Amino acid sequence: MTANMPSPTTLESRAVRLEPLASGHLPDLFAAGGGDAEVWRWLGVPVPETEAELAAIARHLIEDDRHVPFAVILKETGRAVGWTTYIDVPGFDESVEIGWTWYGRAVWRTAVNTECKILLIDHALGLGFNRVQLKTDHLNTRSQAAIRRIGCVYEGTLRRHRRRPDGSWRDTVYFSVLDEEWPAHRARLAARLAVGEVPAAV
Repeated sequence: MTANMPSPTTLESRAVRLEPLASGHLPDLFAAGGGDAEVWRWLGVPVPETEAELAAIARHLIEDDRHVPFAVILKETGRAVGWTTYIDVPGFDESVEIGWTWYGRAVWRTAVNTECKILLIDHALGLGFNRVQLKTDHLNTRSQAAIRRIGCVYEGTLRRHRRRPDGSWRDTVYFSVLDEEWPAHRARLAARLAVGEVPAAV
């Protein structure tokens, strides 16, 4: 590991609360996105068709010290609607990745993704990381657009990076935002959220 990973903690904004992912979140999470092929399309694992299958994926993230996963809680309802994760970035100093993110369809095209990214990027940079990385499948154009709207810069594409669950090859598109770039992007995103716009919908 190239840097100390963030410790599990609770982060909160207007619409969402991020809590360390735990087994108690699984019923809500399965209700939000279990068995939904479109929700899981780009995550690199088979679609969880049962709560037990979802639990196995969650357990892998929770028990692996290269990941710090959070349940995404919609404050309006108090229910978990997805999860998102800090991931170690081998080979980089003071760099951390945000990934393994999914949300149930009910919160697509809402402020949830934007608020989660602001919380996670703020927290990482506040801990002393100077680069936050995001990556996605080269075919996932919706995610790429959302990442760009947050303010991340395209860094490059790793061709034939890994196989998808169906056996086809995935090229992986990499983005990042640096600590000195973030304040202007954060101000822009906060201003748009304040007037009800959704600048980085999923």
